[in-house]
Amino acid sequence: MHHDTDLINIVAVGLGLAFIFGALANKLRLSPLVGYLIAGICVGPFTPGFVADQALANQLAEIGVMLLMFGVGLHFSLKDLMEVKAIAIPGAIGQILVATLLGWGLAALMGWPVIYGVVFGFSLATASTVVLLRAMEERRLLETTRGKIAIGWLIVEDLAC
Repeated sequence: MHHDTDLINIVAVGLGLAFIFGALANKLRLSPLVGYLIAGICVGPFTPGFVADQALANQLAEIGVMLLMFGVGLHFSLKDLMEVKAIAIPGAIGQILVATLLGWGLAALMGWPVIYGVVFGFSLATASTVVLLRAMEERRLLETTRGKIAIGWLIVEDLAC
């Protein structure tokens, strides 16, 4: 009887390498996220050795994004956003507009079509809420006013995306 083990292989190798490189990064006083990124590069198609099934890896990544955003939601409430809305909402919208215009302008200089420039600029406007959340959590800044503003700002960006 044939058994398809692609999912098991990806999860086992991915988690094993993530553990090893995450621990190594932590030992070097870097964020474990750096180690996880390196683990992903190691199982990707651009390095020798084990190569994860790209279609399956993309599906697992989608689940990961869902879980990450769920985690962000656990750390931030609508009440927290309303406390900092006077700064977070206009600030995030302003940043999105400026970054989108700058990205569109750069794309226009490179001869890209307008829609490509807008998408490029919009992608420049977003930051990783999860990375900031982890960094602020490590430094115990989540409950400060600045921490709430930063997370609120990024949540507005996430919702705009």
